[in-house]
Amino acid sequence: MKTAAAYIRVSTEDQIEYSPESQRKKLLEYAASHQLLLPKELVFTDEGISGRSAAKRPGFQKMISMAKQTPRPFDLILVWKFSRFARSRQDSIFYKSLLRRDCGIEVISITEQLSSDPTSILVEALLEAMDEYYSINLAQEVRRGMQEKYSRGGVVSPPPFGYLAREGAFIPDPETAPLVPETFRRFLNGQTLRDLADWFNQQGILTKKGNPFTPRAVSYLLSNQVYLGLHCRKGCSPVPGTHPALVDQEVFNQVQKKRNHAPRAACECRPPYSLKGLVRCSCCGSVLTRSSRNSLQCCRYSRGQCKESHSVSISVFRQVLLDALEEDLGEISFSFSIPISKGRDSGQDFCGAVSSEAAKTLRRRLEKRLERIREAYEAGVDSLEEYREKKQQLTTLLSLSPGHTEECTSYPEIRQSSPESHLVPVCLPAARLLDWIRQDRISPGLQNRILKNLLASVVFDRKEGTFRLIYRFTTALG
Repeated sequence: MKTAAAYIRVSTEDQIEYSPESQRKKLLEYAASHQLLLPKELVFTDEGISGRSAAKRPGFQKMISMAKQTPRPFDLILVWKFSRFARSRQDSIFYKSLLRRDCGIEVISITEQLSSDPTSILVEALLEAMDEYYSINLAQEVRRGMQEKYSRGGVVSPPPFGYLAREGAFIPDPETAPLVPETFRRFLNGQTLRDLADWFNQQGILTKKGNPFTPRAVSYLLSNQVYLGLHCRKGCSPVPGTHPALVDQEVFNQVQKKRNHAPRAACECRPPYSLKGLVRCSCCGSVLTRSSRNSLQCCRYSRGQCKESHSVSISVFRQVLLDALEEDLGEISFSFSIPISKGRDSGQDFCGAVSSEAAKTLRRRLEKRLERIREAYEAGVDSLEEYREKKQQLTTLLSLSPGHTEECTSYPEIRQSSPESHLVPVCLPAARLLDWIRQDRISPGLQNRILKNLLASVVFDRKEGTFRLIYRFTTALG
């Protein structure tokens, strides 16, 4: 007895004839009448998903993945109609060919039986073309209908914050509608987008999508003309709606004027700094970015998406970081090249290498540190959990360091020299190199390149007052 798989797809809840239960019933009846074994685990379903793209259908992709197994888990695939398998000729031809050629599996439509003679190829191609035409034509008709409905003031989009959808129209939400004019009033009274986002989040109020408010979400609320009693659609002019306005025109205009004249941060013009892109938040893993001239902050916290502040002084953190690097690396010698330019220091031209002797020294240091953390655990300084974590980190570093050494092991190359500059080779201890950074003898951009060659990241935990160094070059030592 042959084993069959079944694929069921329905794109909308309105298709009663195509409902998953209806398709499943017909497929089971067909399998029983044709002596086919159809196990429950081989029934794949995609509900509420269009057939235009196979990549967006998880049930379909799981079925194809199983079909590629050896030995094959089933001999054929049953579908109610070929349109359930795919509404794109390209996808239909590709996957049917793959199943036939590579897996020896046929796709059978239980309502569109094909004969075994050559004319079945033409019939199948015609059915595929008709399915794709139906899908494309339906999409055009839907867009045309939505545009006509929009032009008459009908609802063609979900309700924004402050409204509910009832019987094809927007009505004010009793709970959130009063917050909309209050948001406009607070903005005119001097509160920033960040202040307003915090105000919403402190009350536990979420956006329509169920997310915490961010400054960007507040900005969108303040610019939404739906609150004037209008309907808006991308690429179209606003049209009068049937819902009541929550904000009057004068207040809305004042807010837009203030928003347009608000100073904007010149992000693109900010000069580089030594810690750029290195420090990460221990809470959410995001990068700490410069929030002012001399401080870092978690970028997701700035947008209201991280619950813990990780604000820290750049100068203080930089000093502590350099001290930690000097303690770890000490007198290890590094061979590298620095760019000497006729004009400004490029700040981007740096390539480094670690000598074989440096690799041996680093390995000895890691072994000593492993011994020290064991002694700290035996003395009761560290808990068992802390000891395990530290031991795992150091063991990983030791496993990445070489058992044998080569003459020179290079870091990932990031050289981008201009025609007007040339590289000067330098070999000096890490302590000396870190002193160059401390004394700002090289540009902030070049400092950042050097630190990024040494470190993959620095995880900062403000609550505990600690940070963890994740070195980059150990992965290059093997």
